[in-house]
Amino acid sequence: MGGLSIWHWLILLVIVMVLFGRGRISETMGDLGKGIKSFKQGMNDEDKPVSPPPPPQIPPQPSAQAPAEGERTGAGDSKS
Repeated sequence: MGGLSIWHWLILLVIVMVLFGRGRISETMGDLGKGIKSFKQGMNDEDKPVSPPPPPQIPPQPSAQAPAEGERTGAGDSKS
């Protein structure tokens, strides 16, 4: 009386199939497979060295210098 015979395992399998149904077992196994695949992918991602992101490019800002000679406007400069 130490172990389970093949008949015990078959009866247990039938009970599990009746309770959960064939569809639910296949869904559970599919989800388990996706979880293992995701876990392996996460482990592989850790092994790869992470390169730092490139520094942000800051556009040059216009300086506060005097306008160019062609852009000067004044009261005495009238072009007619």
